[in-house]
Amino acid sequence: MNLQDSEIPPWVQPDLSKLLTVEKSTEAFGSRSTSRVSLPPGALFARITTVTIASDKAWSSVQAGPNLHLDLNSDLLYTNHSCDPSLVFDMKRYEVRVVDNKPLKVGDTLTYFYPSTEWEFAQPFECKCGAGGGKCKVWIAGAKDMKKEHLVDYWLNDHIRKLLATRN
Repeated sequence: MNLQDSEIPPWVQPDLSKLLTVEKSTEAFGSRSTSRVSLPPGALFARITTVTIASDKAWSSVQAGPNLHLDLNSDLLYTNHSCDPSLVFDMKRYEVRVVDNKPLKVGDTLTYFYPSTEWEFAQPFECKCGAGGGKCKVWIAGAKDMKKEHLVDYWLNDHIRKLLATRN
């Protein structure tokens, strides 16, 4: 049985334009992406398929291992940080999934918790995510420089968990 492209779900071979909309801004780090789909908690949003090895860590790269940084080379680059994220970037599986605690809805801003992939930041920053209920961590750096209690409630990649175990 041959499936037509239109019958293959976009998260299998992602056409990101079917999954997200990029809203570009002239402000530094002001661009963002929003969801074009609704998905249940834990669902696969997209596979990460267009990466290349980055020469070093940068604001635009994602860490996939203790010494491996990748350029996404796709509109996933516009997935911003939040202390109350909508997505997780699973760099072991090269998947982007909906967080386990809430569904993703059309129009939601696409975000993930940056320290979940990054051990050390090229550019730490003051967080302006606006997460309520004391969730906002205020200062965002790599997991190496975050307090242990600021990381416990987040899904973290295996390489971050292993590095934290050696730090502690």
